[in-house]
Amino acid sequence: MASDSGMVITRVQGATIVLFRTASILEGPVIEQIAKTLYALVDEQACRKLVLDFRAVNFMSSQMLGVLVSLMKRSAAIKGKVVLCALRDELKKVFEITRLDKIMNFASDETEAIKQFDAPIR
Repeated sequence: MASDSGMVITRVQGATIVLFRTASILEGPVIEQIAKTLYALVDEQACRKLVLDFRAVNFMSSQMLGVLVSLMKRSAAIKGKVVLCALRDELKKVFEITRLDKIMNFASDETEAIKQFDAPIR
């Protein structure tokens, strides 16, 4: 299922995979649409296993980081888990600088992300 905000949403082994196809996630209206879509997956569809695949993303604004933190909190409220995967080194550094790497779950790829759902929720 593709969305107009540059995401493709699929289901694999009981997990919901969100593949971002946009190189830059910087613009407010785009981020608002992404947030609406992601929040609906958790709030309306009760997706408890959510993988966000950032393999195509080079840049992300601080507003998008806020969306990810909020998504993680919403997911935790329904005993779910969000795993971010395939982040480029530049994006990994942003998570380290903001110390979000201490509270979020990361994996090298979708396969590793799906395996994390068997591990305790962080």
